[in-house]
Amino acid sequence: MLEIKKLHATVGGKEILKGMNLTIPKGEVHAIMGPNGAGKSTLSYLIAGKPGYDITKGEILWDGQDLTAMTPDQRAAAGVFLAFQYPMEVPGVATMTFLRTAINSQRKARGEEPMKTPDFIKLINAKAEIMGVSKDMLRRPLNVGFSGGEKKRMEILQMVLLEPGLCLLDETDSGLDIDALKTVSDGVNSLRSPERSMLVITHYQRLLDYIVPDKVHVLSDGKIIKSGDKNLALELEKNGYADIVNAA
Repeated sequence: MLEIKKLHATVGGKEILKGMNLTIPKGEVHAIMGPNGAGKSTLSYLIAGKPGYDITKGEILWDGQDLTAMTPDQRAAAGVFLAFQYPMEVPGVATMTFLRTAINSQRKARGEEPMKTPDFIKLINAKAEIMGVSKDMLRRPLNVGFSGGEKKRMEILQMVLLEPGLCLLDETDSGLDIDALKTVSDGVNSLRSPERSMLVITHYQRLLDYIVPDKVHVLSDGKIIKSGDKNLALELEKNGYADIVNAA
């Protein structure tokens, strides 16, 4: 279970989160929506441990562990995965090498033996086909020369391979056409499990048509100001944020 308690955080000396509270039980998918600058991406970076995002007060707990006391790689080993809005290109690093290193690093952290080459090849081929990732993409440097949709499919492929306990999706629908959106959503939905929590950050209902959330939260000015079921996203799509923000 993810528990965020009275979280205050700054970026570049400016306070972005101002006492945020959020709980995501295992087995649930929660969506966060809100105006630009509300702190949505900041929240995902804080959970994942991105440098430059400073917590001044509050807690982030995952399965009772204090994530704020861990380095980013320790958080990843604990089961935290962040799918970026804009995945980075990594010239000179072969995609297959990157994926195998990531898997075996996690296995090592769990005290497991490295995955043997035949098992890895079998796994990667099966999952890549599901995600629409071609063998040519797997042979190229990570994300280099990929379109926006290809980068997102590769990002979700990584998540599917690593099977994290906590999935953070930061505007994964950004830049996706309809076909790519469905492929990415199918990959995310394949990981829905009673043992896994998911946080989906988005501006648009269209993603939530495919990844249907258990709860939707509206984030504004560093705090969650309203929560509801999936119908709240439909309300936001129809009426915008202004009425909810003004009422808060």
